[in-house]
Amino acid sequence: MSDVTAVKNLVEKHTLLKKEIAQVIIGQEKVIDEILLSIYSGGHTLLIGVPGLAKTLMVNTIAKALGLEFRRIQFTPDLMPSDILGSEILDQNREFKFIKGPVFGNIILADEINRTPPKTQSALLEAMQERAVTVSGKHYPLSLPYFVLATQNPIEQEGTYPLPEAQLDRFMFAVELNYPSYQEEVAVVKATTNDEVYTVKPLFTADEIVAIQHLVRRVPVTDNVIEYAVKLVSKTRPGTEMATEKINNYVDWGAGPRASQNLILAAKANALIKGKYTPDIEDVQAVAPGILRHRVLKNYKADAENISLEEIITSLY
Repeated sequence: MSDVTAVKNLVEKHTLLKKEIAQVIIGQEKVIDEILLSIYSGGHTLLIGVPGLAKTLMVNTIAKALGLEFRRIQFTPDLMPSDILGSEILDQNREFKFIKGPVFGNIILADEINRTPPKTQSALLEAMQERAVTVSGKHYPLSLPYFVLATQNPIEQEGTYPLPEAQLDRFMFAVELNYPSYQEEVAVVKATTNDEVYTVKPLFTADEIVAIQHLVRRVPVTDNVIEYAVKLVSKTRPGTEMATEKINNYVDWGAGPRASQNLILAAKANALIKGKYTPDIEDVQAVAPGILRHRVLKNYKADAENISLEEIITSLY
C-alpha cells in the first residue's frame, strides 16, 4: 500500500473511530483528538481533570475502538513497583517464574498517578521510554503499540507526590479535561440513566496502529516548519536570547528539546487526520498548548497577576 492510500484510509477510519467513540462519550472532542494524536504519534498522555468526568470510561472506550488490550492501575500511597511490573515466584518445580504485572498491555491507565511515592512512579519510566521493563536483571519487551495515559486530580493535593520533571517530560501531551456544557450534561444524563448499553466495535488492530505510527514518522516536513517549532520551544526558556518579555517576567523554567520533537510528530499526525501530506505552521500551533502545558513552569508573579499558561503559550505564536 502506498503512503498516499494509507493517508486516505487513515482519514476515513479516523472519522469512523470518532463516531464510534461518540456513541459512548458525549462531547470532549478536543480531549479525544489529542489522545488519538498521541497514540498515532507513539506518545503518552497526562490527563488533568476533577473526578467524575468519565476519564476511565473514555480510555476504556478508545482502547476497545482501537482493538487494543486495556489495563488499569489504581495508584495509591502503598503501591509498590512490583505491583505494576510483576514479580518472580517459586513454582511447583522450585524454579522462579515471572508473573507479569498490569504494565503488560497496550493501553495502560495510570489512575491518579500522583498519589503514589516517586519510587513507584519511576517504575513506569522505563516502560514509557524503552517499551520494556527490567525485573531481577531480566529484560522483558512490552507488546506494541504501547500507550500510557495517566490521570491527575488538579484540586485535591493533600497526600500527593508531584511528578518529577523527568517523568512529566515523558508525556507527549498534557490534556485538561473540563466540565461538559449544559446541553452535553443533559445528553450524558439521558444516555447513562437507562438500561441500554452500547457495545463498542473494534475498528483497528494493534498492527494497524503500529503501521500508522510508522506512517507518521515518514511524513516529510519542510525546514521552515521545523525551524518554527524549534523557535517556539526556544522562546519558552527565560533568560535566553529568544525569550520574550512575557516569558522572562512570568516563567521560571521552559521546555526542553523533547518538546520540539513532540511538536513535529504531533503536527505530522494532525496533518494526516485532515488529509494533508505534510504539516504546516497551523498544525504546529494546533498541538502546541497540549505539548507545552506541562513543560513550561510559570512563577509566583504569573499566579499573582492571574496569568494563565494558555495565555503565555499563545503569546508565542
